[in-house]
Amino acid sequence: MSEGSAMIKAVCISERKGQQKHPVGAVHLRPEHGIVGDAHAGNWHRQVSLLGQESVDRLQEKISIPLLPGAFAENILCEGIELYKLPVGTKLRVGTALCEVTQIGKECHSDCAIRQQAGDCVMPREGIFAVVLEEGDAKAGDEVTVVE
Repeated sequence: MSEGSAMIKAVCISERKGQQKHPVGAVHLRPEHGIVGDAHAGNWHRQVSLLGQESVDRLQEKISIPLLPGAFAENILCEGIELYKLPVGTKLRVGTALCEVTQIGKECHSDCAIRQQAGDCVMPREGIFAVVLEEGDAKAGDEVTVVE
């Protein structure tokens, strides 16, 4: 992996909003839609959510319940880039798809499953959101690369 790149640890979807996501073998990302089959897909500014394994690990050190991929309702869990430090507008190659960062963090609803269990959630501080610019596929083991 080169500097400015990360490795995808898991790709996750959920069938309904408001629930944790679960890992799947691969996802297909479509412009003006997001991840095919994911409850959060649609033509809006938060089509795809990404979270760094580093963020999960910091919280995991403080709590005893296991934080599995998709626990924070993230679509793409990756390791190697501090995602939340990327500015809005950054373009990312996610697998073969091209995405653009639209938002850093979000307001967490108080009934979030992880917040209820763990007392904290990292998505509001360190999760990022993106729209899909170019269609493509992503799976665990693929790279996430900052596009200059």
